[in-house]
Amino acid sequence: MEFSAVLRSRRSIRAFSDRPVQQDTINDILLDAIESPSSSNTQPYKVAVADGDTCKQLGQELLSRYYKINKIQRLPLPLKLFSAATSQAMPDGDYKPILGKYPGIFQNRRMATGKGLYDTLGIARGDKQARDEAMARNFTFFDAPVAIFVFIHPSMKFTALVDSGIMMQSLMLSATDRGLGTCPQGALGMWRSPLEKYFDIPKGYKLVCGLALGYPKEDDKVNLYRPEKLSLDELIIVKK
Repeated sequence: MEFSAVLRSRRSIRAFSDRPVQQDTINDILLDAIESPSSSNTQPYKVAVADGDTCKQLGQELLSRYYKINKIQRLPLPLKLFSAATSQAMPDGDYKPILGKYPGIFQNRRMATGKGLYDTLGIARGDKQARDEAMARNFTFFDAPVAIFVFIHPSMKFTALVDSGIMMQSLMLSATDRGLGTCPQGALGMWRSPLEKYFDIPKGYKLVCGLALGYPKEDDKVNLYRPEKLSLDELIIVKK
């Protein structure tokens, strides 16, 4: 594909087919990803690739934790505090997600994107159960056969986050060019401990997020959704 076609056709896939992704294909995508630039070529990132049974088992464990924490959030405050303290469901990720509203205009964009997605799925604003179920699908990677978890070394400070983002974009574009789909997922950074059961994570590396990888499910309307992007006027800072 032409580069601009790859870039414009990439979108977050939220419904994957059960078609497996061959190991050679995964390796080729990762080889493309590691061609990414990084600060002084430090490459301060590593990835953990869950596929096959590992992907399924890990997904079920993350899903169970999501349901537990969701249930705790509905309890009265005293029970909520007790359950939170005694449950293994509390998030133990290395980077805490933004809870509640986003600041300023970013909340507006977040709400517009969420509304567009729920409208595409046919989920009404007041249907909390349907929204919870839609959120739950994050933790089984939207049925993708592969989940990739991104780690960085925090000694490189903010440059590690910048570099990992560049690497992830290269990975996603490589997958798109090969007919696969991806969905970068901040939600997959909520729990680290389940990953430690399946992967020998090098000392010092911190979990940032995850990414679903697989072949998009054909004719699923959710895969057609594309949120509005910034205009050039919104992007560019004007000269004085």
